[in-house]
Amino acid sequence: MDLKIKDVAELLNVSETTIRRWVVDGKIPAYRLNQQYRFSRIEVENWVMEHRLGNGAQKLPFGNSNKDSENEAEVKAGQQQFSLYRAIHKGNVFLDIPGTSKEEILRRTMLEMAKNLDLDADVLTELLMDREQLMPTALNQGIAVPHTRDFLLNAQFDVITVVFPQKPIPYGALDGEPVHSLFFLFACQDKRHLHLLAKLAHLASNEEARNLLMQRPSKHELLDFIKKWEGSIRSPSLSEV
Repeated sequence: MDLKIKDVAELLNVSETTIRRWVVDGKIPAYRLNQQYRFSRIEVENWVMEHRLGNGAQKLPFGNSNKDSENEAEVKAGQQQFSLYRAIHKGNVFLDIPGTSKEEILRRTMLEMAKNLDLDADVLTELLMDREQLMPTALNQGIAVPHTRDFLLNAQFDVITVVFPQKPIPYGALDGEPVHSLFFLFACQDKRHLHLLAKLAHLASNEEARNLLMQRPSKHELLDFIKKWEGSIRSPSLSEV
């Protein structure tokens, strides 16, 4: 799907001026069509996942160049602070899912997830594989975030299910490492989808979090860590790009 500057600004919660500056500086993928800049939704997603995230001064996800009032900014930041905790709480944690390939793990997981989401497991699997064929959703260091290209939950909440395969699986990650932890992401809004992608990328850069995932924690143990971790950080913002 082709996005315009205003679409990307809305999704990333920054001003159109900021997007134009990033484009001119070559810091966000874009192309020109009929003398106007256009963006690929998939390339923007990958940019969010790959971008190095930090605890900068900006409070809102992707910054807040739209000059919101301080009160509005605080409300938005509060809504997002425990978004990852809430999404995993709505989902599940599956240990020892059998399978030796990416597709096998995705299919077996969807057989479990689809029941609770009242969706078709085969359709979800095909949507996930379609996204993987465009570019693997690995974050490197053994962590992946399987998600679809444009499917959104018909709900008022987001769902993340965490899967630990019996053995790490080949995933096509840029660092060549097999994946031992998968965060299946299904959001109800585009903004929340990108926000959760950014937060998961931020989590994957945390050494303590990676060590915990290697231990294959239970849902209770993982939620306990996520709650403390999210409570200690500001909403993930794009660092100076």
